[in-house]
Parts: sequence; C-alpha cells; structure tokens
Amino acid sequence: MIKRAVIILALVGIVALPFILRPKQAPKEKADDTLVIITPHNEAIRHEYGVGFRQWYKERTGRSVFIDWRVIGGTSEIARFLESEYVASFQNHWVRKLGRPWSIEVQAAFANARLAPDAPALAQEARKEFLASEVSCGIDLFFGGGSYDFIRQAQAGRLVPTRILQTHPDWFKDDIIPFSYAGEPFWDKQGRWIGNVLSSYGILYNRDALQRLGIKRAPEQWEDLTDPRYVGEIALADPTKSSSIAKAFENLIQQQMQQRLVELRAAAPGRPAAELEAQAVREGWARGLQVLQLIGANSRYFTDSSQKPPIDVSQGNSAVGICIDFYGRYQAEAVRRRDASARLEFVTPRGGTVSSVDPIALLRGAPNREVAEAFIEYSLAMEGQKLWNFKVGTPGGPAQFSLRRLPIRRDFYAHEEWKELRSDPDAEPFAASAQLVYQPAWTGGIFREMAFIIRVMSLDTHPELVRAWRAVAAAGSPPEALAALGDMSAVSYDRVLGPIKQALNAKNKVEEIRLANELGATFREQYRKAEAIAREARDR
Repeated sequence: MIKRAVIILALVGIVALPFILRPKQAPKEKADDTLVIITPHNEAIRHEYGVGFRQWYKERTGRSVFIDWRVIGGTSEIARFLESEYVASFQNHWVRKLGRPWSIEVQAAFANARLAPDAPALAQEARKEFLASEVSCGIDLFFGGGSYDFIRQAQAGRLVPTRILQTHPDWFKDDIIPFSYAGEPFWDKQGRWIGNVLSSYGILYNRDALQRLGIKRAPEQWEDLTDPRYVGEIALADPTKSSSIAKAFENLIQQQMQQRLVELRAAAPGRPAAELEAQAVREGWARGLQVLQLIGANSRYFTDSSQKPPIDVSQGNSAVGICIDFYGRYQAEAVRRRDASARLEFVTPRGGTVSSVDPIALLRGAPNREVAEAFIEYSLAMEGQKLWNFKVGTPGGPAQFSLRRLPIRRDFYAHEEWKELRSDPDAEPFAASAQLVYQPAWTGGIFREMAFIIRVMSLDTHPELVRAWRAVAAAGSPPEALAALGDMSAVSYDRVLGPIKQALNAKNKVEEIRLANELGATFREQYRKAEAIAREARDR
C-alpha cells in the first residue's frame, strides 16, 4: 500500500509540476470593446492589423478595442468549424426557441443553398428560418482565405451583408475596387464578402539547390517543374487541404485550356467558336492534369500546410516549391535579411496565374457587429491597404513585419510617390499584360472535384507514381510509356461533370470513399503498366 501511495504521489507530482512552474500569465487586455476574428492569416498579418486597427478605432471612436484572434488552421478547417458551430447554434434555436423537434431533414436543409423549390415544406421552413435568424457561432468576422470558400459560406447563409457597399459606394467602382478583373470576382453584389487583398501564385526556388541538381535555367513556367531532374525536390501542399494551392493548380489547368484554344483557333479559323471552346476545355483539362501528374511525381511530399514548402525551400531541403505569392516573397526577404544572400527567388509564371482575392466577411449573428463593420471599413480604407505593401517603419506602413502583399485598391498603384515606400514597387497587378484571364465556367463548378482528383492521382498513389516516373525518365521517356502514365480517360472532363461530381456530392460519404478507391486502383494499374513498358524499352 505504501509503495502504491508513493507511485500515485509521484504521478500527481509529474502532472502538477508543469502547472506549478509555468510562468505567470499576463492579465487579459482590458478594453472598451471586443472583436472576434477567425482567420488563416499568419502572425505577421494578425499583429500588424491588430496594432493598426486599435489605433484607427481609438482615433475615430475614442474607445479601445481588444481583438480575439481565432486561429485553427487553413480555410478548409475554418469551413468545417463554421459548419459544425452553426449546426449546433441553429439546433439550439430550432428546439429551444421555436420548440420544434430536431431531425436529419432539418439539419440537411437549413444551410442548403441548392434546396429545390419543390422540397418538403419542413425543409423549406428550416431554410427560411435560418436565413431570417441571428443564430451565432460566437465569432464576428471571417478574415482571409480564397474567394471559393467565402462564396460557399455565403451560399450556405453563414455570411450576411455588410453595410460597406452603402457607406462607401464610391469605393466599389472600376477605378478603385472593380466588381471583377481578368475573370476573377472581387466582391459579392450583396455585400456578403469583400476582397481586400490580392493573391497570385508561383514558384519559389533555391539557387544553391538548382546548382546542386545541375539545373542552369531557373524555372519560369509551371511546365518547367516536370523536368525529371526535380524528382524528390518539389515541395507541395495537398490541394484538398489548402485552397490557395488548389487555386494555383486550377490556374495551371486554365492556362493549358487557353493555350489549346489558341492552337485550335489558328488551325481551324472557320469552326464555330462554341465548338472550339468545348474542345479546348476538354483537351486542356487533360493536358493540365498531365502536367500536374508529373509535378506530383517530382514532389518530395504533399503537406497539409501551405506554409511549409517555402520554409523547406529556404532551408535547401527542397529545391522548388509552389506557393502563394506573399509566402514566397516573405520567405525570400527573410533569407535576404538574415544572411544578405539572394539564394531564394519567387517567380510568377507569365500567363499562368490570376490575381484572386482574399476576402473579409461578416458572420451571421456577429456578437460585436458595430466593431466588425468598423474593421471591414479599416481594412478597405487606404490606412489598412498600406499595411499590405509598405515597408516596415514607413509612414502609414507596418510597425514590425513586412507583409509583402498587394492591396486590392486600384488607386493605391496610382500614387507614384509611394513607390519608394513599397516593398514591391514593380508589382502592378492591374497592368499585367500577360495575365491569365480566368474563365469561371470552365473549372469554377468543379473546383472541389479537381482537388480530389489531383489528390488521388498524385498523393494517394505517390509511391507507384514516383517509381513509374523514374523508370520512364531512365528509359528516355518513350512515347508509349508516357501515354500509359498520363492516360486521363478515367478522370476526363465529361466524367468529372457526370459520375465523379455526382459521387462527391452524394449525401452518403461512402460514395466518395468508393470513388477514391476506384480511381486509385485505376491509376496504380496505369503506373505499373507505364513502368513495365519503360523497363522493356530500356532493355531493348
């Protein structure tokens, strides 16, 4: 008994020791007002916007504000979190306030933007009640992430109109914040989300690593990353976990579609435009997947975090990484600042990327709506816009971190006197002559399906893909082996629009698992076939 008591006391001591020895926590900040923001933005952005907004808010209201940042991961994790929180909140509203019984039918209907007009009366009632309610997830703003996620949240009804379109109608014009640019939407006509900073996508490379690999010409286009010398050297994020990388991959596919359209127009100028476009979209889709397949074959890994590839490239663990522009620029600057070297370079593929937006939105039932509206105004006012690309310490610029991002306001770039204050004075997103023009009708409706296919094709089957690609490259890339490797008939554009989309949108998630297993088996068989053909060709 004594021994047992000693052991128990020892265990209690081990558990309690960290709590006893931990440093005293600083008291919570006292403020007149509170603002709760959920965001995928990094610490640098949170810090600079926190400092800037507190000062701006104090000057205008005479009140202090505390910002409660909620950071749970990327936009995919945020989307899942918001969905679960609103389910719980609406269930409480439906059962306790309305006194109605909760059911699977109500849960499936209240946030369903595609609810059919002839849906059962209970489903329609649940949807109507949710859109008229002030049910809350306890958070005021969703700040940052791709427009795709915000569009889905708005359609579900979790985002509500902000008053910014009414209070500052002069901002929402073509010469300041256009409704769309190069095919990309910049804000929602109902005001449910507003873009406040631009993002493009590109390639971060390490000059020392390229020299190690014997690669003399640095990558400039997406296709350059299909070079077999990059095997095991490319850092990638999982497109089903990172919306920014999924957007980069969509840009790559759209570039292939548009290049194919140019080719077809030159070859058959008399054919109807609709026929040429339909053919270009289908063939460009296959071409884009083939490019992504080979980039995936060269990858060192697929990570859940889009912030990891730039760090690994900077450390030389990978030669190249695909990332959003500000991660690439920020990492290149951090290395330059640390050792004065220029071994990191970020390049945006010419004609291969668009300027898409990171929006901000007001969440339904925001507990601190007035403060939230003020933050939206600040983020779009020139005071908030300057933070994105002014140098540290410049008048109106960030206090500690250079954010290296591009403001959404077109009139920001009209100030020539600001060029010397900017981190990227040569970046002109509204003057890019070779910018990709995004066509939402081509891939916008299959964005999720695209990410799923890339994951199965390159991540789930990665060992088999790499082995096949090494064999094909070693054999001199015989055409018949390449054809077997890059056969995209199982994931053709028509199949994506049909059975693949149907399976991924089925209520029963078993359908998605079944589809992943089916496509995975198909690709593995292709890779084994390509490897066998390559080895046979090499032995001849």
